[in-house]
Amino acid sequence: MLQTNTQFNPVTAPGSARRTFLDFLSANRWLVGGLLIVVAVAAWGLARWLIGPEVAVYPVIRGDLVRTVVASGHVETPFRVNIGSQITGTVQDVLVGEGQSVRQGLPLIALEPGELKATVVVAEGAVAQAEARVRQMRELTLPAAQEALKQSQATLTDAQATYQRAEDLFKSGFGTKETLDGATKDLDVAHTQVRTAELQVYTSQPGGSDYVMAETELNQAKANLATARARLGYATITSPRDGVLITRNVERGAVVQPGGALLVLAPAGDIQLVLQIDEKNLGLLALGQSAQASADAYPDRRFDAKVTYINPSVDIARASVEVKLTVANPPAYLRQDMTVSVDIAVDRRPSTLIVPARVVHDPTSASPWVLVVRDGRARQQAVQIGLRASDQVEILSGLGRGDLVVPIAAGVRAGQRVRPVNS
Repeated sequence: MLQTNTQFNPVTAPGSARRTFLDFLSANRWLVGGLLIVVAVAAWGLARWLIGPEVAVYPVIRGDLVRTVVASGHVETPFRVNIGSQITGTVQDVLVGEGQSVRQGLPLIALEPGELKATVVVAEGAVAQAEARVRQMRELTLPAAQEALKQSQATLTDAQATYQRAEDLFKSGFGTKETLDGATKDLDVAHTQVRTAELQVYTSQPGGSDYVMAETELNQAKANLATARARLGYATITSPRDGVLITRNVERGAVVQPGGALLVLAPAGDIQLVLQIDEKNLGLLALGQSAQASADAYPDRRFDAKVTYINPSVDIARASVEVKLTVANPPAYLRQDMTVSVDIAVDRRPSTLIVPARVVHDPTSASPWVLVVRDGRARQQAVQIGLRASDQVEILSGLGRGDLVVPIAAGVRAGQRVRPVNS
């Protein structure tokens, strides 16, 4: 009988053990995986407890803090100019359109000028006739009256001499009564002719009634001519000043009359912004406050404005106050009635310590506080706050420039380890 002896082989025993271990892992891989995850989570939790979580923090900065009142409104010129006709007429042509920029004196509307030109011609003829009348007074009537005066004076001299002879003869008894009466009559006629000639000279010279009447007629004729020329000028309606035409209510062929607004002009120059401010902010507003504005159509372009009017009354229906701001140098893209957004600076703190409002706990209480990172831990620190503007708060005491503060939303407790990360 053959007998076989089995002996332990030290070389092959460890390999068998390894195979057995691998077989165990293969058979229990989910259990092993779970154990590894538990170990990893425990290690991560231990590390987090030892060094703390990463927390986004904000540094305390120094800068200018401005409190603003924000409102929306629209663009408006301080006034608008209604352009109309001063005479009744038919529109020959409209030379401009809506939205066009115009300069003072630029023709806008042309009316039919035919009848007005004829009136000017008639008035010019009347002036020429009146000028001829005045010239006739100087060149003909006055010299003729002066010559007639000289002749009547000579006749008077002869009549006086004849009368004197007749009177002497009558007194000496050599003359008759009839001769003396005839000489007296001729003397009276000569006196009358002299007085008439003197009056004619006086009225014909400058200052005399006839001359004044002639000059008056000339002045009236010139006034009528000026009126006719002015009415002819009214046939071309021009721009009264620089600006932009925002409304056109007339077309070619229309019959226009005085009093109607044919065009509306927004004058160039200062532009004002009209806002409705909530009455709760009325106490913050004051004349002269500066502001930054932007048109909703151009939100990235900002321009300066200044508060120049605060309505003394409150709109009870909207619980608001009308406020106007003047734009001294308006940008070219601003248009009438554009919607604008405005930030009015109502308070300012230059070069002060500033933190975001989101880091301050109990800001409205008597004891506000923050969590500040010191020695790797979040420490509770009482602070005194000043001006609050939008999402920023002024720190009067309790913090220094460069301190790192933790936002409320981080969920960090006082005394907890943290790893600060700049936000």
